[in-house]
Amino acid sequence: MKTIILALLMTTLSSFANGELRHLVFFKFNDAATPEKIAIVEKAFAELPSKIDTVTGFEWGTNVSQEQKDKGFTHAFQLSFKDQAGLDAYLPHPAHKAFVTKLDGIIDDVFVFDYIAQ
Repeated sequence: MKTIILALLMTTLSSFANGELRHLVFFKFNDAATPEKIAIVEKAFAELPSKIDTVTGFEWGTNVSQEQKDKGFTHAFQLSFKDQAGLDAYLPHPAHKAFVTKLDGIIDDVFVFDYIAQ
């Protein structure tokens, strides 16, 4: 019985390891963030997948929820990576670092959430 449980556990864990990694980023802009500055951020974020080859998927959008539970976060960005190594290469990449500088002075808060797709 222990062998069966262990085999099931190992199968489950290996299937998690084979799922793509999703990197979710949510922005809450401050009052200094004009529509023009926000558009620059949107465009720059959307350009990252063409500059960083470990990004396997990308999409983004603005909040349209009617539940009013967004806590002021207006923008969501999702990047996909083959695995943790892909994200590990993305974070210190010069293009990502250059993008982050565009956020200076216009971001009130950022929320990041990573998970393995199932």
